[in-house]
Order: sequence, then C-alpha cells, then structure tokens
Amino acid sequence: MAEPLHRRHFLIRGSIILAGAALSGCAWRPEQTQAGQTLTGDANHTPVLRFGVVTDIHHADKPPAGTRIYRDSLAKMQVAVAGLNVAAQKDSLGLAFAITLGDMVDTAGDDLNEENIAKEIGLLKAIEAEWAKVAVERHYVLGNHCVYTLTKEEFFANTKARPAPYSFDIPFQGTSGAMHFVVLDACFKADGTPYGRRNADWRDTHLPASQGQWLADDLAQTKNPVLIFVHQRLDGAPDFDGDNLNIKNAAEIRPILEKSGRVLAVLQGHSHQNFLTTVGGIPYCVLRAMVEDPGPPNNAFGTVEIFADHSIAIHGNFRQSSYDSLSAPNTIGRA
Repeated sequence: MAEPLHRRHFLIRGSIILAGAALSGCAWRPEQTQAGQTLTGDANHTPVLRFGVVTDIHHADKPPAGTRIYRDSLAKMQVAVAGLNVAAQKDSLGLAFAITLGDMVDTAGDDLNEENIAKEIGLLKAIEAEWAKVAVERHYVLGNHCVYTLTKEEFFANTKARPAPYSFDIPFQGTSGAMHFVVLDACFKADGTPYGRRNADWRDTHLPASQGQWLADDLAQTKNPVLIFVHQRLDGAPDFDGDNLNIKNAAEIRPILEKSGRVLAVLQGHSHQNFLTTVGGIPYCVLRAMVEDPGPPNNAFGTVEIFADHSIAIHGNFRQSSYDSLSAPNTIGRA
C-alpha cells in the first residue's frame, strides 16, 4: 500500500525527513537537525547513541499465509543478527542494545493442547537461539502472537525478556546527557486480563489503567529525552485493516506522552508495513515485519541513531525504510 506522509515530513535530496515538533518550543527547519545536515552534506555529525531493531519475525514451521512466509524467518533473523553485529563493530560507538518489537513466533498448531504448546515453546527457543547471537544487550516487546498460545510466564522463561512496563537509560557518548527508553506491554484485554492461551482477540488490545499511571509517573521522573517501544499501534491512524491494529485506549495514552514534553518518538510493530505519522507533535513510526514476502531480498531490520541535538535517524536494511531527522532539535535533558 502507499505509505502516507503527514505533517512535518519533508523531502530533501530524495530522502524523507521525518520530524516531530521542536520540544523546546523554538522554530526550526528539518535540515537544521544534525541528522538532516549530515544527509544534505552540510555537515558530518557523529551520533551519540545507536541501537538495533527488528520486529514481527513470526517464526513457525507452516505454509505461507498470504504474504507471510513463516519458514523464511529463521534465515532472515540470522542475516539480521549478522548485520547488527557488523554495526556493533562499526566504530567506537557500536550498538548500545538490540530490541525486537514483538511477534517472535507464530502459531504452532490450530488446536490448543499440550503437544502444540510444546511445539510453540520449541519455536521460541529456536528463534531466541538466533537472536541471542547478537553481541549486545537484548530487549523485547511482547507481541500478541508471542502470547497467543503461550503464557507471558512461558515467554519470559524461554527468552531473556522481562515483564513490562519498564524503562532504562543509556548515556550519550562524547557529550553529556542520556536517553530514556520505555518498553510498554499492550497485550491485555479490556478488563485488564493478560493475553495467554488464546483468551483474547488481537483486534481488541489495551494498555491497562495501572500501566498508564506507571507511564505518567515514569515520564514525570525522568529529565532525559524519551523513546517509547510498543508492539501494537498508539498513533490511532487507520491503515489497511482500519482501526484493528491500534490500541483501543490509545487516545487516553497519547496525552500522557504529549504532556510530558519529553517523548521524541514512538517505535511500533504489528501492522507489518513501513509507516510514519505525527500526532500531537510526536512521530509514530511502524517498522516493517521480517516475515513479509519470500527470501533474503525481503528481509527487514535496522539501526537507530540518536544525535546530540536529539534528532533521530533510522537506517533500514532490505525492505525496512530509512528515515532521517525523526525528531527536531531541542534542549531536553541538557544541563
């Protein structure tokens, strides 16, 4: 499908400039960001933090379903890990960590029984074994397929994932300040029941009120700029499946992000196609699914670079789009 460009998205020398509102409140032009200047050749700025990202692997031993080629995902993950390990050795900055935005596995069998539960755990162990070869710290966002058959506890027991929500900070290299990262879990029913054992509809997902309060408190406590990770979409924009891929109470969560004045961007998975929109001054970027389309040319993964002015660039590989200047320069977290 066509990938729409919304406000504050600009075109410079054939590359998309994706920029959120200037959180300092000052006027700016996208090419004034360090990422944008590097893109146009006006300057060569060095990023101060870099990490790797993959999403929607859907590893499973079953025939294709539409454009989802499940049996190709293991080999694609191997290539992605190799590519991220090259990025980790690229320069002295390396990679701070690598994160998957959800749906590491897909359904092992139609029937919910002990045999298929065991098969799905086997699939998870196999894809985790490849993901574990990335030579940096790993983080995980839970996707609806991660806990469609399995429980959250089973997913955690067979990966290095930990329960969300949680947050962590990574210092910038070569300058003062740090980035605050937030991992959210929207795999809950409307009544707050966690997904697991096929108890939920993937089209009806929520962030519990307790998690919304945790998020508000966490954002209020940090002095650093913030990047949010979530599987299901928070932007609220319709796509090829209407509103089904959005978190149903996203309209209650977005004001929390906007009120903080610190969120530079939200990175999401779930809807499988490259997509970028800006809501309330915050860019929401969907990354492309690894499982989509056959063979090595249709792989998708990327690295994200953050610059000293808090501008953000995504460098995509294969079918993952590249974006420069994902946010505008600002003074958050500066002494």
